[in-house]
Amino acid sequence: MMKDSNTVDVREAVGIFDSEEQMQAAIDDLLSHGFDRAEISVLAPVTAVEEKLGHRFKSVTEIEDDPEAMTKAFVPIETIGDAEGAVIGSLLYVGAFAGIVLVASGGALAAALAALTLGGSGTVLGVALARFIKQHHADYIADQLEKGGLLLWVRTWDQKDEEKAVKVLSAHSAHDVHIHGLPAQD
Repeated sequence: MMKDSNTVDVREAVGIFDSEEQMQAAIDDLLSHGFDRAEISVLAPVTAVEEKLGHRFKSVTEIEDDPEAMTKAFVPIETIGDAEGAVIGSLLYVGAFAGIVLVASGGALAAALAALTLGGSGTVLGVALARFIKQHHADYIADQLEKGGLLLWVRTWDQKDEEKAVKVLSAHSAHDVHIHGLPAQD
């Protein structure tokens, strides 16, 4: 079959990590070695992957080279912490602002107490949502570890990138590190 001159096979380095900390260290190292965050992806939630594939898989090794495996951009743990803080802070702010409006409009002691109540309920809701975010992330990691590890793909552009990516992944205890090709997307 003749290849169109405008299509290029996508090549990636892939590795499996046994902990989120190892994977994060590898990603930090990849970024410091010139890889862009957009070139790094991880496995989507297991349920979404299985739904897209149309079947369950026992181990991530079964799908590490499958072009149909659903991936997503890597989100650093710091970003998750920022999201938790933003949720708590935003809801606390909304509650406090609503209370200020009540106090400014009437000035009564009842309005001031309502402001405290609204601010407090905003905080409670914010904390609950932050816990949900943290639990969702923990479940995401646990599901993949139960399937054999955390998959990481790194888009490579040439032989030099491939060598660099394999070296970095291996240096951070990834196993089953290799390069694979995927069919070009139209």
